[in-house]
Amino acid sequence: MKRCMAVALMALALGASAQTLRWAGAGDPQTLDPHSQNESLTNVVNGQIYERLTNRDARLALVPGLASDWKQTGPLSWRFKLRPGVKFHDGTPLTADDVVFSVQRAKEPSSQIANYANAVGTPRRVDDLTVDFQLATFDPVFLQHIDQLWIMSRKWCEAHRALKPLDFKNKEEGFAALNANGTGPFMLVSRQPGIKTVLRRNPNWWGRFQGNVQEVVFTPIASDATRLAALVSGEVDFVHDPAPRDVARLRNTAGVKIIDGPENRLVFIGMDQARDRLLYANVPGNRNPFKDVRVRRALYQAIDIEALRSKLMSGLSIPTGGLTPSGNASFDDAALQSRLPYDLTMARKLMQEAGFADGFEVTLDCPNNRYINDEQICVALAAMWAQLKVRVKVNAMPRVLYFPKLEKLDTSLYMYGWGGSVTDAETALTPLYRKRGDKGVGDYNFGNFRNDRADALAAQSSVEPDPAKRETEIRGALAALREQVNVIPLHRQVIPWAARTQVTPVHRPDNWLELAWVQINR
Repeated sequence: MKRCMAVALMALALGASAQTLRWAGAGDPQTLDPHSQNESLTNVVNGQIYERLTNRDARLALVPGLASDWKQTGPLSWRFKLRPGVKFHDGTPLTADDVVFSVQRAKEPSSQIANYANAVGTPRRVDDLTVDFQLATFDPVFLQHIDQLWIMSRKWCEAHRALKPLDFKNKEEGFAALNANGTGPFMLVSRQPGIKTVLRRNPNWWGRFQGNVQEVVFTPIASDATRLAALVSGEVDFVHDPAPRDVARLRNTAGVKIIDGPENRLVFIGMDQARDRLLYANVPGNRNPFKDVRVRRALYQAIDIEALRSKLMSGLSIPTGGLTPSGNASFDDAALQSRLPYDLTMARKLMQEAGFADGFEVTLDCPNNRYINDEQICVALAAMWAQLKVRVKVNAMPRVLYFPKLEKLDTSLYMYGWGGSVTDAETALTPLYRKRGDKGVGDYNFGNFRNDRADALAAQSSVEPDPAKRETEIRGALAALREQVNVIPLHRQVIPWAARTQVTPVHRPDNWLELAWVQINR
């Protein structure tokens, strides 16, 4: 395997042109179907091929995308005007029919962005370049929801039987998994899962390139050491996920530079709070200890978050007690951001009160190529919880196996992260923390918990037109979730990127690499 990787990297280096970006990461995109999986790397790669009605600038402000302009025509209605002359990569013109089709496709149960698609209401074609949206209820963050929806070609999907998003968790195969046809700045040349993905600049793109990249070769390299060596030797140009322990060294390595900044992403621990008996555990009396808030609080207070930050993360994390990717979502309220104190004595007392003084055994599911130091964090947590006599088996696996497992609720204890370009609380409250329901509500509540007070307040905040009332509802929902410790927050990531000195990318707080902005000066 190592020999094959070495040969691949050598070929990559020899075949590089002045305007080819050789990009490497620990993981690999999960699918090229843009509605199937809502995962960061998958979205970034798909986002070079597919586009949305709106877009984001370098500071995450919304700007025109496939829509040249839009306006709210009433409390429950919006109108979007499409850019004339935009074509898909196969030459088919973009029309309102494609927008209507894409939004409806994104609402399918197999779509991981159904929550956003359902929130924008019903799209209707007015003419070839005009689309209206009619909402059933007021949406205070309508444009933020629109900005999550990728536009596909209706004709292409019909021709290739790709009318619905692929059911990734059940390993459904289909044409859209390995093939793509968007309107974006880059076109798919080839896709070899686990080996490489090649993109080529779209010469007919409607937009303006700020960089000079003509071709992109993405290669997944799971080993941190191999990925680092490939960058230092010049075999790759850009690594979006260097290991934190290597960042200090890379800052002082000739030919390499670090570009970093805080990411809008919360990393947390979730727990099965629904089953009477855990799937992967050995608990006295066959009880579910996570149903008891005292156990959840004890696990929280047994985490030495400062040790994680300073020793494991090398300072590349911002510990928080907040439950949203950005502090802006909780109005930067210290009461909603502060952590429960690290207090082993209190944690042991809580375990005793809950009837678990002698602990229990449980499996902690964890990815090993998704978040910064994800597996190492899980191992560190297992050691910390051992002080409560909770015996934790860490079950680490690649993201391609990990996320389908969670989607099936096939877990007792798990790590998860949530973030992106949106800083409003809505896009965390509804998919992450509400009880599981239809139309995407609670789709990512893999602990399957119910917090009725938080749920009612979050539901109301989703349709509240009065900003002051909405703020009160959001604050109340977050406070109720914190009180019940439905999840255990860890930190917000600080994202370092590593690149050869001649490569200049633009770092965004949503950890998004926009290939059209990358400049290479070999």
